[in-house]
Amino acid sequence: MKVCLYGSGSKRTPKELTDVGYELGLELALNNHSLVFGGGNDGMMGAVAKGVFDNGGNITAIAPEWIKEFDDPFKDYDEYIKTDSMDERKNLFLEKSDAFVIVPGGIGTMDEFFEILTLKHLKRHSKKIILFNINHFYDKMIEMLHQMHDEGLIRENVLDIFVVADSIDGVLEYIKD
Repeated sequence: MKVCLYGSGSKRTPKELTDVGYELGLELALNNHSLVFGGGNDGMMGAVAKGVFDNGGNITAIAPEWIKEFDDPFKDYDEYIKTDSMDERKNLFLEKSDAFVIVPGGIGTMDEFFEILTLKHLKRHSKKIILFNINHFYDKMIEMLHQMHDEGLIRENVLDIFVVADSIDGVLEYIKD
């Protein structure tokens, strides 16, 4: 399966998160899943990609050339697709992936998560979305989504179109199903 990763590209990402990211990449590779990601060398993106690469997995990086102004690029990919914009990048993530795993990240990760969630809600795709809640990173966001639901701001089924996993095994189990 081609798994798209959304997550931090920051050099400041805590080691306790990147260690789990590396293990996720290792397990993706050992379970014959390919990685599709934004091509960053640092943070969660870099950690997962290194785990995939070090264990013989396939990696597709998708990014605009100008992203190098913000992130150091990961060099050990099998395929690199250059885009003109972030919108084109996100469209290619959707086109080239079978599932989405969201790990801890910043505003770019939030943008990607909510866009892929909205597109699934609007029936533009039916791919799996897994929010990997490492060390309870997303607890407050999950709580906010439940509050939005309880107050009638989001429709009933939105909370049912993605899953929350608290472990690598949970991520892999949902991908496998």
